[in-house]
Amino acid sequence: MKELLEDIEAWRAGGENVCVATVIATRRSAPRAVGSSFAISESGQLAGSVSGGCVESEIYHEAQEVFETGKPKVLSYGIADEQGWEVGLPCGGEIDVFLERLP
Repeated sequence: MKELLEDIEAWRAGGENVCVATVIATRRSAPRAVGSSFAISESGQLAGSVSGGCVESEIYHEAQEVFETGKPKVLSYGIADEQGWEVGLPCGGEIDVFLERLP
């Protein structure tokens, strides 16, 4: 999360709302560790990663609802290890992500 702070502070200083997605659980060969974070500004700027690029676009879309409602979400993503290799995702595994709008 430390690597995101500069971006988050700049976005908020510019008057933007910010959502942060944080990995809260992993199973099998997950791409990022628990605690990995991804930040989204309301104008669409991005920083960090929770999956090495596998699910960030989906989280971006989920964040639009969180910006609108203010209600956090727990999101789960997974792919079988064998399927991961087939589609070019060497990670496979599963992650749970907590998505919230910062106060």
